[in-house]
Amino acid sequence: MGLVASFMGRGIPSTQMSSLVMGTLYDSFIEKDITTFEEFHVAILDIFNSFNSALPGKHYDVPSRQGVETCFTSWKEAGNSAGRKQVFIDFMKNNVGLSKLDDSTLITGLVTPPAAMVVKKAGENVPQLTIIKSIPDVVFVPSATVLALISVKLSRKIVQKKVAS
Repeated sequence: MGLVASFMGRGIPSTQMSSLVMGTLYDSFIEKDITTFEEFHVAILDIFNSFNSALPGKHYDVPSRQGVETCFTSWKEAGNSAGRKQVFIDFMKNNVGLSKLDDSTLITGLVTPPAAMVVKKAGENVPQLTIIKSIPDVVFVPSATVLALISVKLSRKIVQKKVAS
């Protein structure tokens, strides 16, 4: 009874919770027979897929391929299971980050639906675009919003690649 009351007041200490989660992750990770980098990479991607599908609202960014390769080499060099577990835990603690929405995506998501409605209403009066009347608003607005969000994401990736070069 005292143990339950102590957890009710303070909760589980963060270090205990972190080690519990990391231990569970490593146990599910080590169940797979991993001998090559590709198998290691698939196992890491599987962990992030499990995270992102199980936790509503929170999504975690997958580390870069170079980061996973670095972790794999140090994981292979560790040799014993205790060393490998520590390498895995350090990698997860250092490379797991919440996915953040940037301002351009947020603004595009907010501005596009009303702009799509305005464009559709204006397009209905243009003789060459009379076919736009046959598309329901329920289909047109989400389609325009998704296309705008995809174009923002792609253009941001292109710009980041040019800046990195």
